[in-house]
Amino acid sequence: MSESKLREDVCYWAASLFDRGLTGGASGNVSVQTEDGGLLVTPTGISLGRLDPARLSRFDAKGRHIDGDPPTKEMPLHSAFYETRSGAGAVVHLHSTHSVALSMLPETDPDDAIPPLTAYAVMRVGKVSLLPFFVPGDPAMADAVRSLGGRRSAVLLANHGPVVASSDLEAAIFAMEELEETAKLALLLRGTKAVPLKHDQIDAVVRKFKLEWD
Repeated sequence: MSESKLREDVCYWAASLFDRGLTGGASGNVSVQTEDGGLLVTPTGISLGRLDPARLSRFDAKGRHIDGDPPTKEMPLHSAFYETRSGAGAVVHLHSTHSVALSMLPETDPDDAIPPLTAYAVMRVGKVSLLPFFVPGDPAMADAVRSLGGRRSAVLLANHGPVVASSDLEAAIFAMEELEETAKLALLLRGTKAVPLKHDQIDAVVRKFKLEWD
C-alpha cells in the first residue's frame, strides 16, 4: 500500500473512533508500519477527529523522527509492541470508557482482564493482560509490554486505557472495537448469572482459527 493511502487510512479510521466516542479530546494514538519498515504515527496533542494526513509523524526504519509534527508521547509503548510482536503492522491506543472502567475494578484478572464472553473476543483480541498504572509517556510502560515477551497482542493499562497491536490498521481497529464492546458487556453483566464461554468452547474456536491462547 502506498504511503499516501496509509496516511489517508490513519486519518479515516482515527476520525471514525473519535466520532463514535471511543476516545475524546486529544486522547488516543495510532501508528502503522510503512513499506520501508518505518512508521506513521498520530501527533501529540491533536484530536483523532482532526488529523491532517500531511502532518502525521514519520519515522524511518531505525526509529528516527524524520518528518511531520511531534509524535505522541506514547511512542515507547508503540515501539515495544513492534519489537515484541513480529507480525505487528499497526498499534492503536485509546482511552475508551468501558475498558478503562474494567481496568479499575479490583476483581479484574491481571492475566485475563477481558473475559472471553464471545467467540469474536477470542478471535480478534485473545487474552488481555492488565498492566499497572504508569504516568502517561513513562518509558516503564514499554518495559512492562516487553516483559510479556510478545505473548499478548493487547493490554489494558490500569486507569488509562487499552492498547492493541495487529497485522494491519483495519485489523487493529476491529480488535480495539471488539475489546471495548466486550468490556462493556462485562460491566453490563456484573452481578448476573451470565455464562461466559466454557474452556472447551474456547478451545474449539482457537483450533478452528489457529489462534494464540495461553
